[in-house]
Amino acid sequence: MALRREERPDEGYWKDFLCEFHQRQREEAAKRSGLSAMAERAKEWFGNLGPSKWAYGAGLAYAAVAIGALLSPKSPDIEHSMPTTPVNRQVPIEKPVRAEQLNQLDLSPSTQGAAGEQVF
Repeated sequence: MALRREERPDEGYWKDFLCEFHQRQREEAAKRSGLSAMAERAKEWFGNLGPSKWAYGAGLAYAAVAIGALLSPKSPDIEHSMPTTPVNRQVPIEKPVRAEQLNQLDLSPSTQGAAGEQVF
């Protein structure tokens, strides 16, 4: 033990050690920022998933599919068995009531109620 106490590293040892340590950290950070690092992180994340996280993911996927199905436009149902007919866009003109028919009506007070009308 006494021998260990007297052993000391060289003057620049700690400075070199610190520079090498920071260099290794930068290299590892550069490796982690690439596409392969992203794939590696995804692989690690999926590897550490528990059953509850899989259930949450399945529920979210189901909800996304259901919302997509509800919001998607529906195709029109076309029945090909019935033949199509063109639409008649002409409006028929009704003949006006002739004044002769109005003159034939007897609207005098003595005839009121004689044709089966009820007077209230």
